[in-house]
Amino acid sequence: MRLWRPHRFLSFSRKTPREPLFFFRSTNLSYSHRIQSPILLHFSESRRFSTFSIADDEKYGFRRPEMYRSNLAGTVAAYERHVFLCYRSPEVWPSRVEDSDADLLPKLLSSAIKAHKNEISFRTKLTICEAGEGTEYSDGDVLIFPEMVKYRGLKDKDVEMFVEDVLLNGELRESGAYDVLAGSYIFVCAHGSRDKRCGVCGPVLVSKLKEEIELRGLKDQTYVHPCSHIGGHKYAGNLIIYSPDSDGRIMGHWYGYVTPDDVPELLEKHIGKGEIIERLWRGRMERTCDEKGKKEGESKLTSAEIYKETTNKP
Repeated sequence: MRLWRPHRFLSFSRKTPREPLFFFRSTNLSYSHRIQSPILLHFSESRRFSTFSIADDEKYGFRRPEMYRSNLAGTVAAYERHVFLCYRSPEVWPSRVEDSDADLLPKLLSSAIKAHKNEISFRTKLTICEAGEGTEYSDGDVLIFPEMVKYRGLKDKDVEMFVEDVLLNGELRESGAYDVLAGSYIFVCAHGSRDKRCGVCGPVLVSKLKEEIELRGLKDQTYVHPCSHIGGHKYAGNLIIYSPDSDGRIMGHWYGYVTPDDVPELLEKHIGKGEIIERLWRGRMERTCDEKGKKEGESKLTSAEIYKETTNKP
């Protein structure tokens, strides 16, 4: 199965330790190697650290008994558009951040999308991703896939207008400043307050992805973000890759049971060569098209295909 092959990559060595109290970047240790002394995990550019015990790793991490017990293919509910609201960080997200009275912006956006569910042309999924210090985004930035656009600085008072103008009517230009996105985007579920499996596995995967992306010189082409619950806790580590196929169409492919040892292969084969890793593949975002390749009532949002040659960064 082929997708796209736009990125170069460098040689790699596997280097994620197996059962620490903390994790860190190492140049000579594989994930299967046992470490008895505590070592350090870099997460979000070393701004903070994920701490969990060996027992947590065995119960919730990559060695938990349920790993690889379920078939992954077909475990993604049908959807056609993915909206990511950039808002704070995984450490402070409540279990159901989209419904929390303490987090008004996510709740307002979630409620507005649900209220217009039957009017919006495309089945739309909302997820929260990290914003703030050490990231490319600010609270209120909104990323939209497959349209590959970023709306800047959504405010509480503008949520209803944003949903109507952008998601319902496809008039992005009417709703404020926006940027066109380019490259590949990887979202890793790290929502520990929702499920500890994601809280244990997610940060390790984010760190490993950033490390391997830097080794390959892909920092300006491939972007990694921790995100909130996407569904399927038992498949942790869970991640989604949004990247162009050979025709320039943005595809969203979901992977489960991902471990740090799988990261080089995902970057080398999926990002680099356009090959799906079938043993980890859960499903994908998919739009239903008519015989002309267009869906009735198709969104007026500018297609990412028009911008596939753009070099704009997030």
